[in-house]
Amino acid sequence: MTSTPESRPEGPETPAGPDFKGLPVTVSGLGVSGISAARALHGLGAAVTVVDGGDGPALRDRAAGLEADGIAVRLGDGETLPDGTALIVTSPGWPPSSPLFAAADAAGVPVWGDVELAWRLRRPHPATGEPAPWLAVTGTNGKTTTVQMLASILTAAGRRTAAVGNVGVSVLDAVLAEDPYDVLAVELSSYQLHWAPSLRPHSAVVLNLAPDHLDWHGSMEAYAADKGRIYQGNRVACVYNAADSATEDLVRAADVEEGCRAVGFTLGAPGLSELGVVDGLLVDRAFVADRRSTAAELASVEDVQPPAPHNIADALAAAALARAYGVEPRAVRDGLRAFRPDAHRIAQVAVVDGVTYIDDSKATNTHAAAASLAAYRPVVWIAGGLAKGASFDELAATAAARLRAVVLIGADRAVIRDALARHAPDVPVIEAAEGQTGADAMAAIVRVAAGLALPGDTVLLAPACASMDMFTNYGERGDLFAAAVRGLEPR
Repeated sequence: MTSTPESRPEGPETPAGPDFKGLPVTVSGLGVSGISAARALHGLGAAVTVVDGGDGPALRDRAAGLEADGIAVRLGDGETLPDGTALIVTSPGWPPSSPLFAAADAAGVPVWGDVELAWRLRRPHPATGEPAPWLAVTGTNGKTTTVQMLASILTAAGRRTAAVGNVGVSVLDAVLAEDPYDVLAVELSSYQLHWAPSLRPHSAVVLNLAPDHLDWHGSMEAYAADKGRIYQGNRVACVYNAADSATEDLVRAADVEEGCRAVGFTLGAPGLSELGVVDGLLVDRAFVADRRSTAAELASVEDVQPPAPHNIADALAAAALARAYGVEPRAVRDGLRAFRPDAHRIAQVAVVDGVTYIDDSKATNTHAAAASLAAYRPVVWIAGGLAKGASFDELAATAAARLRAVVLIGADRAVIRDALARHAPDVPVIEAAEGQTGADAMAAIVRVAAGLALPGDTVLLAPACASMDMFTNYGERGDLFAAAVRGLEPR
């Protein structure tokens, strides 16, 4: 790590902060974040125009709501830069290759994301005179769980906080809240980080790195670089995954404030300046007075529910950020005990005829599915959907010894089938619900999986793929799985 500050991007700054009065601002995207940004900017006196390449009844309804408040909206053209634009605030999903941004670059117009806007709009807390610090979380998988664990720990420590950003409360709403927060637990996607050049968190973590969203970023190197932005300017701790050297590499490359420390987390016994696991206990050798010879007990593995390996890793990452902020060990334990994961994240649905059914529909990429598979054995694995260009060879090879059978579903099932043939040729593979969608498809899938499972097995929905070929989203996929399981009749 180095402590050379990065130059700040240009924008409508005054010594007192951002000045938007009368400024022509274009907001790209008429989704949730775009609407939030448009309303916030309008309230600050900006002349706002929202552009979106889509058109249709839903977008027109949203546009009408904004237009009623005096905000201009242009549908059907998301590529042309409106005349006079001095700043673009973009929704996270818009890729850097968008023609709108090429036009902005040619015109010398800066582009911010909603997170950048929120960072610039932070207000001093009345008790401290400083804006609430951000404890920031990113990674290919585990972001939401970690940031919600962190918020639970901070709440247990008596802090007014919220899980914000890519989850829960909008980060813009959080920084503009009338009742100010003491500290924010902020989930950030690679998209959001790409458009947040002046972000400088108190402390941050990159949980893991695996290929994802490469169509948006253009390469794994660009994806990793955007993830690494979260470490820029950190004040207290850059937390990394000791089992994933790529996250430590990002820490080494980061420009941070003087005195900021690199802190690792591991599922094994922790080394110096690490958090880890010893004899079923989560322990801290980073934020103690004598870290060479002592460690602080934070919680037990059983305080984390469910105590799957990747959940324990997420808990250690959340604990590291909380400890960097100054939270006492007891609050870490109490916060982890109080936390319960969202739906569709390794959620036990039922035990039928001695077979456990687990819904991890949120496992929409190979990295997430691998973490889920590592928690169970033997497994009847339900996999498939939209593969997003992913390779399944590594996943098939590492999971082979755990598999009782595999039930393949979805449009890109052939990619997984071929990987299993190469790396797990003895594992039975059944293809289910071809040509079906929705509830009927999931009922057929669950019946096939139940027929393959033996008492003591786990039927695991961890598809490693997106869901939209057969279901509305991963939430519907998980809900229908749970409903189908509950409809099984005992043998």
